[in-house]
Amino acid sequence: MRTIRIGGVPEHFNLPWHLAMEENDFEKEGLKIEWTDFPGGTGDLNTALRNKEIDVAVILTEGIIKDIIAGNPSKIVQTYVQSPLIWGIHVAEGSKYHSLKDLEHSKVAISRNGSGSQLMAYVNAKNEGWNSSDLKFEIVGNIDGAVSALQDNTAQYFMWEHFTTKPLVDNGTFRRVADCPTPWPCFVIAVRNEILESNEIEIEKLIKVINKKTVSFKNISNIERTLAKRYDQKIEDIEEWLQITEWSQTNLTEQEIENVQESLIDLKLISKKVDSSNIIYNL
Repeated sequence: MRTIRIGGVPEHFNLPWHLAMEENDFEKEGLKIEWTDFPGGTGDLNTALRNKEIDVAVILTEGIIKDIIAGNPSKIVQTYVQSPLIWGIHVAEGSKYHSLKDLEHSKVAISRNGSGSQLMAYVNAKNEGWNSSDLKFEIVGNIDGAVSALQDNTAQYFMWEHFTTKPLVDNGTFRRVADCPTPWPCFVIAVRNEILESNEIEIEKLIKVINKKTVSFKNISNIERTLAKRYDQKIEDIEEWLQITEWSQTNLTEQEIENVQESLIDLKLISKKVDSSNIIYNL
């Protein structure tokens, strides 16, 4: 039985993978799955792909496209979540900052260089008309690091997925001053080129299994309660999240890839665009 090593963030978006593993859906297709959580997010996942620590990453679209252009030997085989990711912009509860415009010249906490939290800080700066070259960053590793940084005032704001950080807003650790949605589908499935060359049939089976799970995911009995319990969320927040979240069973379009690359060029995060064939692989 072929073992496929998959990495992803420990967030509610990835519950379909865990349910499929728990219900032996992959084993029925002759696949053994090893899942690793990456609390540090996109930057850590890209590093793990490059270092051959994982074979597959469920990863933010803009983050993997930027890293593929920078030499990550991987390709996107499918969009995983079609809807945008809603990034909450957070300050410490006791912070003197009360609106987005107050944050223009302050320092942003990011999980690591090349992370979604860093890339979206650039997107937000562009949206607000700020000079993105003035952005200052404090690398904090993960959410726990961001909590410490904001409380210690070594950084002043932190961007992370709205619902993942909602419990920290509810308990008074963070205060959310705004939201910033991604202007493209938020999560994709990326596979190392070496694995695509040697195990394409197994990857096709993998995608078939997860697609079957995501198609029926919202119809699973009591899925709201399961999500709320596993991810420490309120039922009403999960219900809102489910309403705005759409999974995908198809690959990125050329236009979507063009949109991401145009934004990355505009933000000076890449120096050139590449053909979509360098980024996507159609199974």
